[in-house]
Amino acid sequence: MNKLLVIIAALITVQLSNAQDILGKWRTIDDETGEPKSIVNLYEKDGKLYGDIIEILNPDKVNSVCSKCEGELKDKPIMGMTIINSMVKDDDIYENGTIVNPSTGKTYKCRLKLEEANKLQVRGYVAFFYKTQYWERVK
Repeated sequence: MNKLLVIIAALITVQLSNAQDILGKWRTIDDETGEPKSIVNLYEKDGKLYGDIIEILNPDKVNSVCSKCEGELKDKPIMGMTIINSMVKDDDIYENGTIVNPSTGKTYKCRLKLEEANKLQVRGYVAFFYKTQYWERVK
């Protein structure tokens, strides 16, 4: 009986630690240049995952606004913008939410998956087509 309790406790601990692994700060990488672009903070609120841009790494773009965005994000500062919205955890991935690309102003369905402790797969979807980025954990 004691061995069973130890195994159950270990499984719960592993499950809880895995659920927290995606949270925190991530460095986004520009698709075209391969250069670091921004820092996004992933956090939970009301049982869903969100991501805010907390730092823009190019000093010339720190005061940029989302001129190509539509609706409530139109001409809003990119710094501080919530670009990942309402992601729901399903096993080892987060899905059923959206991601905004401030460079194009477009919003996509999104899926996030932790590939390694320091590597996050970020996938944006339009219908059956998708594009994948890999973000790096900021330590």
